[in-house]
Amino acid sequence: MDRHLGIIGGSGLYQIDGLENPEWVEVESPFGLPSDAILTGQLHGLPMAFLPRHGRGHVHSPTTVPYRANIDALKRLGVTDVLSVSACGSFREEMAPGDFVIVDQFIDRTFAREKSFFGTGCVAHVSVAHPTCSHLSATARDAAKAAGVTTHDGGTYLAMEGPQFSSMAESHLYRQWGCDVIGMTNMPEAKLAREAELCYASVAMITDYDSWHPDHGAVDITQIIDTLHGNAAAARAMVAGVAKALSASKPPCPDECDRALEHAIMTAPDARDPDVIARLDAIAGRVL
Repeated sequence: MDRHLGIIGGSGLYQIDGLENPEWVEVESPFGLPSDAILTGQLHGLPMAFLPRHGRGHVHSPTTVPYRANIDALKRLGVTDVLSVSACGSFREEMAPGDFVIVDQFIDRTFAREKSFFGTGCVAHVSVAHPTCSHLSATARDAAKAAGVTTHDGGTYLAMEGPQFSSMAESHLYRQWGCDVIGMTNMPEAKLAREAELCYASVAMITDYDSWHPDHGAVDITQIIDTLHGNAAAARAMVAGVAKALSASKPPCPDECDRALEHAIMTAPDARDPDVIARLDAIAGRVL
């Protein structure tokens, strides 16, 4: 299989340096319109597709981001690996603003989003015990370090609904749960990537200490924006490093991300809704 890198950029990452033959393309999805057109091209010889998660100009809130359409559209373009980059708060003193965290676990506290491509008419259950791809994550870690960023290998991401930031009580609770970072956008994105049999890695760019830290006070959006601007160049350098490090040919994923649906579909073939199956042509066509 040929590798095709997808980048989902959140707040602070709205462009890709060094992209050759750039072209914004519109992709139709049966799950609605993606957040925006998708920027395609080649980066260090690797086919790449960049999707601004909130849309150019930041028009989508964390709740209204069309997560299913975004993942479906990337899959339709041939994307095999998705690198997610997003701004996050930190629950750990040692994970300071300006640092990057390579996320490897999630706690999903969102409640107002469609979280699966499957449902009535075609039921499927995939495992998200290990929701990120270890190989792609390691590549992102090495690229972030090479870009000169203090990088933490592993961390649990608390996904909250938003759009408001945490209360102090919530912030302390999430620290007690063992969470490391907090954000609003990696769920259901990571779950949907698994259903789509895509390798998925998440890089949290730390912008603040949420509201638990006694010396930093409440989250200040101006502080977040300032830190994001400082992180932007490093994030672009990391993306370029990932593209440079990945091989053009993609072997079978050792974590079996690319085979997540192998035994996941529960609905008997003669009981499947044809309309639902038609919507799943890109996501689950390999097994359907």
